[in-house]
Amino acid sequence: MNRIPIASPVIEEDEVNAVVNVLRSGMLAHGPVVEEFEEKFAEYVGVDYAVAVSSGTAALDIILKAYGIGPGDEVITTPFTFIATANAILFQGARPVFADIELDTYNIDPERVVELITPRTKAIIAVHLYGHPADMKPLAEIAEDHKIVLIEDAAQAHGALYHGRKTGSLSNAAAFSFYPTKNMTTGEGGMITTNDRAVARKAKLLRNHGQERKYLHTELGYNLRMTSIAAAIGIAQLKKLDKMNEARRRNAEKLTSILNNIKGIVTPQEKPWARHVYHQYVIRVTQPYPYTRDQLAEKLAEKGIETAIHYPRTIPQQPLYKRLGIGCRNKCPNAEKAAREVLSLPVHPKLSQHDVEKVARTIKELIE
Repeated sequence: MNRIPIASPVIEEDEVNAVVNVLRSGMLAHGPVVEEFEEKFAEYVGVDYAVAVSSGTAALDIILKAYGIGPGDEVITTPFTFIATANAILFQGARPVFADIELDTYNIDPERVVELITPRTKAIIAVHLYGHPADMKPLAEIAEDHKIVLIEDAAQAHGALYHGRKTGSLSNAAAFSFYPTKNMTTGEGGMITTNDRAVARKAKLLRNHGQERKYLHTELGYNLRMTSIAAAIGIAQLKKLDKMNEARRRNAEKLTSILNNIKGIVTPQEKPWARHVYHQYVIRVTQPYPYTRDQLAEKLAEKGIETAIHYPRTIPQQPLYKRLGIGCRNKCPNAEKAAREVLSLPVHPKLSQHDVEKVARTIKELIE
């Protein structure tokens, strides 16, 4: 049976040749290729500075450190995302405070955020989940009113637009991930984007042992650099990012055209002010669809169609956060509902139109 994978990175001769060139150069760690990738990525996003690091998690960690977030501070974020977003707050000795989501976009609800502001609040981390931008304008107004930092977790939103501006340019600083399943990859890697020169400078110190210049260490830093091999892949991927995103959008449009009229299947929405890049194409499986989310996933697997659940539980429902006693302060019913119902379907650029139609028609045929 020909299986349809949930994700598959687009690696072509461009990436292979770029890596070979780096290997032959002998400069395998941080070098001019990393700096070239930083310059090109900053230009693409529309910011002054980009700082390449070893992962999206490292990017979040460094941003929070660069803004001086520490013990006793609170950072408001979403309960419905990958755990790294909240863990980066814990790394600082600070406390994550969870604001419920808007069920139509799965992103943090600004109205819930403002209810949670206290004198301890030092930052907001908005996640552009699944590739749909969070509503940044009201969040920026909240941050400005309360003189706190606004951060984007753009790990799933390379090339997404909010009122015509790219994600990663909508806040004080943003974090991207280049994990293999993302809209573009470097194998492993991350990027910090900002217009704040001081933050960019601090980030460069923190990623490289706090080293001002060779063997002069002015900060307590880490080894969180990106390799030249990863950067070479990133440069090649960035050139085709828009093309890959358009393929995702075409696939999403086809899925929605078939699934939209099936009762109990809630398809993704795109706000008028947004350009969704469909890192994931996520449906919700509700009544009166005759199968539960998990049953539908099993039925699709029998037909050779891979699916995934992003995410099966909220962060406060994770054992770590239960043990730490960090829950949703004002409750998070929308996030908990989403965790029970969401199912990610294949949408990546390597799918054929036949694959896309098979995914959607299988879901439809199960009830015919």
